[in-house]
Amino acid sequence: MLTTRLPIQVEPYRLAASGERLEGAMSLDKMARLREETGEQHGDVDVRLEFGQDAQGRRFIEGWLKASLRLACKRCLEPLPVDVESHFLLGMATSDTTAAELPNAYEPVLVENEQLDLQSMLEDELILSLPQVVYHDEAECPVSPDQLSSGEPLDPSEQPAASPFDVLRTLKKKH
Repeated sequence: MLTTRLPIQVEPYRLAASGERLEGAMSLDKMARLREETGEQHGDVDVRLEFGQDAQGRRFIEGWLKASLRLACKRCLEPLPVDVESHFLLGMATSDTTAAELPNAYEPVLVENEQLDLQSMLEDELILSLPQVVYHDEAECPVSPDQLSSGEPLDPSEQPAASPFDVLRTLKKKH
């Protein structure tokens, strides 16, 4: 299968004016901020972008991305394959002021000098799509549940600690 490589930069206003669609892949190993978050990544992120204008003339990018990443399990710190997918709707803005005027349906994307850094935009979307925590299945994780305990289990026959409100109860009874 032949995969089209997406350009690093595009002219999004021109693409939106003609209703263009871009499909292809971008290399994960060139995404430095993603590497800082997740460690070294190999392979590609598959992307589909549709550029257009809404009824009010606002230019937008509707996109879908999918990547298979290797993320560290929070129990054992060993790599774990995780599929990350995202669907996003971006409104093009030339400044923070125009970005603030976009409807809530759009996430703003800043376009400077009629150019959009596509790699940076896709890297942002990937980072935003990362799961908060990643764990192997307990049966597959090299760390056993016994290794995860951080002390002796509580004995249910032990007396509970005194309540800090006991003093207030005694004061209330005196009145």
